[in-house]
Amino acid sequence: MIQYLLISALGVFSGVHDEPKFQAQTIDDQVAIGYGLAIGDVDGDGKADILMADKNEFVWYRNGDWQRFVMIEGLTEFDNVCIAARDIDGDGRVEVAVGAQWNPGELSDTARSGSVHYLVRPDDPTDRWSAVQLYHEPTIHRMRWVRASDSVYHLIVLPLRAPFREDEPDRGVNILAYEMPEDPADPWKQWTIKQPMDNTHNLDVYDLGEGEMFYIGGDDGMMGFSYRDGHWQSRQADWMARGRPLSEIRLGSVASRNAHVFATVEPLHGDTLALYTPGLSDSLLVHDRIWRIVLERNMNEGHGLAMGDFLGLGRDQVVAGWRNPNEEGHFGIKLYVPFNQYWEAMDAYWVDRDGMACEDLQIADLDGDGRLDIIAAGRSTNNLKVYWNRTGD
Repeated sequence: MIQYLLISALGVFSGVHDEPKFQAQTIDDQVAIGYGLAIGDVDGDGKADILMADKNEFVWYRNGDWQRFVMIEGLTEFDNVCIAARDIDGDGRVEVAVGAQWNPGELSDTARSGSVHYLVRPDDPTDRWSAVQLYHEPTIHRMRWVRASDSVYHLIVLPLRAPFREDEPDRGVNILAYEMPEDPADPWKQWTIKQPMDNTHNLDVYDLGEGEMFYIGGDDGMMGFSYRDGHWQSRQADWMARGRPLSEIRLGSVASRNAHVFATVEPLHGDTLALYTPGLSDSLLVHDRIWRIVLERNMNEGHGLAMGDFLGLGRDQVVAGWRNPNEEGHFGIKLYVPFNQYWEAMDAYWVDRDGMACEDLQIADLDGDGRLDIIAAGRSTNNLKVYWNRTGD
């Protein structure tokens, strides 16, 4: 594998793009942990709301006045851990699934580790929601709605660790896929997707046009799955960064080359932020020979990651957050901006220094001005913030 280490101009404006400007707004200063965030229109008013999996509650914040509403609380004995929200039926309102019973040390007892629930919307979404329990395995950790075909969506659920089975000691983490029936209270179609990694951490979605792929990151690299012949499957060519332990993963694009890149936090809750460019060199498209570029080596428990074009450059930038002080005593969120599509050099900017112990972050245009904003939840800082993109103002 070929690797470059960039010399970055940290916090120094290069002049090759507009200087990024973000205005922070605290939405909630009473967050317990802020395990996971999702973005989508909950009340059907055409504006994206914020949804959050907090320690004991699943909540949403209404776009505009940012009033907080509890959907459901006390769902399981142990903590909530993840949430997925997406409009899968075209009615302009998100469907919501959640994961809880976070007990990562328990690998065999499904009553004591892991849960998957679909939340049933009331007539008024500001009222309490009810829950439909689905099949689960231990250590449920991340989930996303993924479009399998033009009209069919599946809920993809990723446990953190492989379940313990005496008769299958070498089995990897099982990925779970669900298809919702017309009545969510009826039995759901459910598949188990086999893959070899013993530990995984996160997943992301890549749009193929007629459907979507999803990628998982774990202790042996990144692996992609597409829906073919009625089931989710992976090919040898869908392995990327094989042999390198990854935790957070996010895919991005380079519009001028019709190519994609992906960013990672390495290793699990690691100190390194890296970028892989499988689509930027015609001679390096083989899955195990892709460029790896190190963007940051001074994080401490990197735990939030996204890619998007915040500055209108025609190529995505990387935003990353970590939750503990690094060697210099700082934590928070940074934006990494490439000078060109090959990431041959970059600028890095603090979005929030020491005010956000980042547990999770998402990106979306919340105010409809055509610019991506950053949404982040902080663990030890107990806060939820929106960083409004004011670049160019």
